[in-house]
Amino acid sequence: MDIEPEFPSKRQRKRKRHHDEINDQEEEIQLSAMESFRVNYFLVIVDNAILLLTSRFDHLKKFERVFGFLFNLKNLKSLDDSKLQECCTTFAKAFSDDKSSDVDLHDFVSELKVLQVTLPDGLMSALEILQFVMAVDCYPNVSVPYQILLTVPVTVASAERSFSKLKLLKNYLRSTMLQDRLNGLAMCCIEKDILDNVDLDCALNDFASRNDRRNFF
Repeated sequence: MDIEPEFPSKRQRKRKRHHDEINDQEEEIQLSAMESFRVNYFLVIVDNAILLLTSRFDHLKKFERVFGFLFNLKNLKSLDDSKLQECCTTFAKAFSDDKSSDVDLHDFVSELKVLQVTLPDGLMSALEILQFVMAVDCYPNVSVPYQILLTVPVTVASAERSFSKLKLLKNYLRSTMLQDRLNGLAMCCIEKDILDNVDLDCALNDFASRNDRRNFF
């Protein structure tokens, strides 16, 4: 932005010593303007960012530990029998309780071993693998994990926060606005895409014909 950082320094006040104070008492450390900004603002922001990113990546690591081997065909085919058994066991434990499980562990491992050989070489996403599995309709214990994997993003999605249209319309200058007018303005603001395609001349003529206040004498 071609803005040179400036840190104007203030005059440092020296506290007057009293006669009964110890001479070797430590003075309060005075920081320069740049160092004060670094300690009180920059490092605080960086620490908060690192903390939030660490927390988020911890959740992603847990997700990858359960679903990582299903992300794509490369991950699936890179597993040997022992590693495949370990990954399937981790998944089965994550989606089971004392009485039931979403997949049968033995059948799950067996079906994935067949898929490792059956699926064609190349790049295939989790969605493409699921489409292949659903098309052949003979891997019931594999289709369930892939369906769970592909629906997880929907379950954790949230709407993007935005400014309220009412706050934009009914500000302190229009605090006495009536409900009908407020509803009309809110509808125009929300449906702006439709409003942009309205022929203003036709709208004005229609308005004039409905509100003809001219008097003839």
